[in-house]
Amino acid sequence: MSIDRRSFVQGSLALVALQHTPGALSENGSTAIAEELWYKQAARRWLEGLPVGNGRLGGMVFGGIQNERIALSDSTAWSGATATGEVNPGALPHIREIRELFFAGKYDEAQTLCSKYLPGCMKNFGTNLPLPDLQLAFEHVDQPVEYKRSLSLKDAIAAVRFKCGGVQYMREIFATHADGVIAIQLTASQRGAISFRMSFSQGEIPNTTSTEGQDTLVLKGSCFEDKHSSGQDGVAIQIRAQVLARGGTMSAMSQAIAVSGADAVMILLATGTSFRGDSPEKASREALRKASAKSFRQLRQAHLEDYRPLYRRVSLDLGPSSQSARLQPTDTRRRAIEDGGDDPELVTLFFQYGRYLTIAGSRADSVLPLALQGIWNDGLASSMGWTDDFHLDINTQQNYWPTEVCNLSECHAPLFGLIEGLASAGKATAQEMYGSPGWVAHTVTNPWGYTAPGGTGWGIVVTAGLWIATQMWQHYEFTRDSEFLRARAYPVLREAAEFFLAYMVEEPKHGWLVTGPSDSPENWYITPSGQHASESMGNTIDRVFVHALFSMIVEACATLSIDADLRSRVEAARTKLPPLQIGRHGQLQEWMEDFEDAEPNHRHTSHLTGLYPEHQISPRTTPALARAAEVTIQRRMSAPHWEQSEWGRANLVVYYARLLKGEEAHRHLVGLIAKAADDNLMTYSSAGVAGADSNIFAIDGNTAGSAGIAEMLLQSHGGEIELLPALPAMWRNGSFRGLCARGSYVVAVKWRNGELSSATITARASGSIPIRYRDQVTHLHLQAGQQVRLRPQSFLDKAPDVADSRTQT
Repeated sequence: MSIDRRSFVQGSLALVALQHTPGALSENGSTAIAEELWYKQAARRWLEGLPVGNGRLGGMVFGGIQNERIALSDSTAWSGATATGEVNPGALPHIREIRELFFAGKYDEAQTLCSKYLPGCMKNFGTNLPLPDLQLAFEHVDQPVEYKRSLSLKDAIAAVRFKCGGVQYMREIFATHADGVIAIQLTASQRGAISFRMSFSQGEIPNTTSTEGQDTLVLKGSCFEDKHSSGQDGVAIQIRAQVLARGGTMSAMSQAIAVSGADAVMILLATGTSFRGDSPEKASREALRKASAKSFRQLRQAHLEDYRPLYRRVSLDLGPSSQSARLQPTDTRRRAIEDGGDDPELVTLFFQYGRYLTIAGSRADSVLPLALQGIWNDGLASSMGWTDDFHLDINTQQNYWPTEVCNLSECHAPLFGLIEGLASAGKATAQEMYGSPGWVAHTVTNPWGYTAPGGTGWGIVVTAGLWIATQMWQHYEFTRDSEFLRARAYPVLREAAEFFLAYMVEEPKHGWLVTGPSDSPENWYITPSGQHASESMGNTIDRVFVHALFSMIVEACATLSIDADLRSRVEAARTKLPPLQIGRHGQLQEWMEDFEDAEPNHRHTSHLTGLYPEHQISPRTTPALARAAEVTIQRRMSAPHWEQSEWGRANLVVYYARLLKGEEAHRHLVGLIAKAADDNLMTYSSAGVAGADSNIFAIDGNTAGSAGIAEMLLQSHGGEIELLPALPAMWRNGSFRGLCARGSYVVAVKWRNGELSSATITARASGSIPIRYRDQVTHLHLQAGQQVRLRPQSFLDKAPDVADSRTQT
């Protein structure tokens, strides 16, 4: 078939000549080195690929010369289904007996009953599954030269450039949220130089591939697997890839499309699933119909106009790297800091990369929030016992730590839908398992509304649902959106409060109001008999989040002028919660009793949630507890064979930032990038942790890492904004613009020689806030839209320069 389609690739031949070199100037005249990942070779492994995403549809670009591979994923490609009978029927009849055994010190007997009667039934839980790859097999014969593979963070576009046989080739790939497809452009400096065969790989899900006309490849599949579900339940999916070429010939082959001698080619790929009862065919076909009506340039422009306003909200400069470092590709730079090198621009790149992945994986209209692997899927987590799902005992929370502080508040929205679903489904679990009103969810969940516990030792975290629900309060704290509080956050928190008021019991020794039986994720302690146990009464993480919940309810009731009776009950219950305790080693106790750890090297430090993300522990207000938290960290890390995990290293960054120790925070940040991020800077759970045979991508190290960097530069808990609270000596000169603070403020800061040079605070809502720099505090009273400029002397003369500015950052 001869092709002479409309010129959908405008200026394509000129585009191949645009070779970005390290240190090239960006649009604002500054160097773009901290906004691009680039490599001198194609990816050989999944964790070398470059991610693109539009909030639902994801791709990993490998950049092969003869064989391009784009590993596909869709956030809604789930196995499993809604199920009944997930709560253990023996739980409610035995809860009181288990509690009495714990209170009597009969831990071994209590643990036996917990193991028998508390785990839920996860028979059709499911997992997100990887999709087949899009494959492009080219006819390049000569050895390529001048190869470069890159991902521009400022544009969210992956590119591959090389010369072969004297011809310059270029590929551009992006996943556009504006048009709902992955768009690929293939160009060459010589006419008729593009020939390839397009197909899908077999993949892991049952599927069939066919052609439609001469230009479209269609894959129909079912997201079935039998490790985490029945093997017969899951969403139906359709993937459609359409080729639009200029020049050359094109023909449909068996399960493939062949293109020969084209001048330029555009490939559009769309997916559709039955997740919400939609027709996969209709969704994918309609997306392609709309996108194919546009030229590549139009698609690209719409993509940039949709993406750039989010990305550009925040800028960060941590100082220049050496010229030798700046000229090296990203993988070489990452390995250099692993060997002890200093590269602040790579840290800046890592920060913006976390923001990029957040935008690419979670948009305001995304159907589902970021799962363990975001919207990407390496096929490893989904084949593990722990699945590519929503872990509520820290990982999903970490996925969303940067959204508010890093000025991506809209990207938080998909999580709220999941939380509201938990609050609805969790009412039945609260009643069936505990005989309590309100709602509860435990350690893991899925899109189908699973709220029952998982297994013994990890799956019975009774405050896990509450923990994730506090993200709604965080959104309110940063935005001061009272309508969001009234309509969405407060109803969820109110029903959680009703559950815990009814569920908790007084322990006999002190009369404290405690939770239990519940896990402290995912740790075990040594009982007096020498046995190991995981469940207990009144563990510290539960106390932290119940205290946080009750405090939120008190403030919300006052703010909204509602539920005075609930507020009174909550205030009374809060006074009876156990205190945070310091154990025999000077550590913060993880359990109500001062037990020894069965696994001293364990990766979880859930009892430190009072330090971060909560602010119940602080070196200024609770110095003894802050020191105990630091002892806990030191004991964990000094234990033989400390369990290295990407999210655990990110925790160390935020912990030390909250402890106001910038050097330690920086050291662990470098450790996160050097030892828990691969060459594409995507973080991973290490082989050997939680039963993994190999490194497995997990997005939480990227997102929580970005949040940790922000926390080193700006904090806003405890009723004040603090500037440069944990600035390390390595970042001697720098600046940031666009980070957000609680109270609905946007902050910009410059520093020189490790000292504050200037700061600008912009109020999005009217309010008063103390601003701290080291031991000095000044107080601001601003109306919405007003801006204040601070210099070091502002903290001495208490006379900041307040200006009226209606420009929102």
